[in-house]
Amino acid sequence: MLDVVIIGAGPIGLACGIEAQKAGLSYVILEKGCLVNSLYNYPANMTFFSTSERLEIGGVPFTSLQSKPNRAEALEYYRRVTMHFQLQVRLFEAVQQVQPLHKGFEVTSTKATYTCKHLILATGFYDIPVRMNVPGEDLPKVTHYYKDPHYYAFQNVLVVGANNSAVDAALETYRKAAHVTMVLKHDDIGERVKYWVRPDVVNRIAEGSIKAYTNATVAAIREQEVDIQTPEGLVTIPNDFVIAMTGYQPNFDLLKQLGIGLSDDNKMHPQYNPDTMETNVPGIYLAGVVCGGLDTHVWFIENSREHAVLIMQQIAAKV
Repeated sequence: MLDVVIIGAGPIGLACGIEAQKAGLSYVILEKGCLVNSLYNYPANMTFFSTSERLEIGGVPFTSLQSKPNRAEALEYYRRVTMHFQLQVRLFEAVQQVQPLHKGFEVTSTKATYTCKHLILATGFYDIPVRMNVPGEDLPKVTHYYKDPHYYAFQNVLVVGANNSAVDAALETYRKAAHVTMVLKHDDIGERVKYWVRPDVVNRIAEGSIKAYTNATVAAIREQEVDIQTPEGLVTIPNDFVIAMTGYQPNFDLLKQLGIGLSDDNKMHPQYNPDTMETNVPGIYLAGVVCGGLDTHVWFIENSREHAVLIMQQIAAKV
């Protein structure tokens, strides 16, 4: 029986593995995709808001060409950290079921079955997009993940959203000669947009290079056009692709299956003790951005790295 099974090999899951190793605990990290899978699926040209030292884990220095690293540098860094500590990571191994045992848990994955005394969920929130729930959302031309702008060159592109992901997609595709329209739920670009990017998109909208409908929503999507509900009425425009940057959410089904309580407000905060990170289910801990529920602007890599330390102090004391 392992001391710990960690679900998720993102930066915080890796940090948990490092702390487990330092504490002399037996552990394994299970990841349904590649190493730091969420970061891998970020836009190819993405630059982090945080500086490189605030993304460090395990005391390993993170050096980057600029003060704010990009996606490629982060992937390289976390891969090297994994190699440096020789972390016990099992990639492309999705967890299918967790069953309670008398003194622990049985974790069944797509490749094996593990028994452990403690379970850590470091699953993030990037895997399940928040849907618009409109007709046509399942058409192949609609995506909730944006990767590279060249694909959209010379096309009519609708970008839904007003925060960092949407702004990056709009600006990058515009600069690859796409005809870009944005749909903003409120009356302006989000205040949390990176400060060196926000003036750029505001100016492009002001000059008309990027068309923006404010206080608007997507009403329907069809093969060659979309309907936009605006305060003035329904507008139909030509469209080839929809990039829906509408946000993401944790795997609430998994949390519920494990018996972890969720707040009954619209934030769906998981129940846990902030001093120990242990949930209402003894032996199950939360680490990283999953702690925020739908409040996805609370936890980041830089302020949730300490979750790993808190958790392993508790587990080491018990063991």
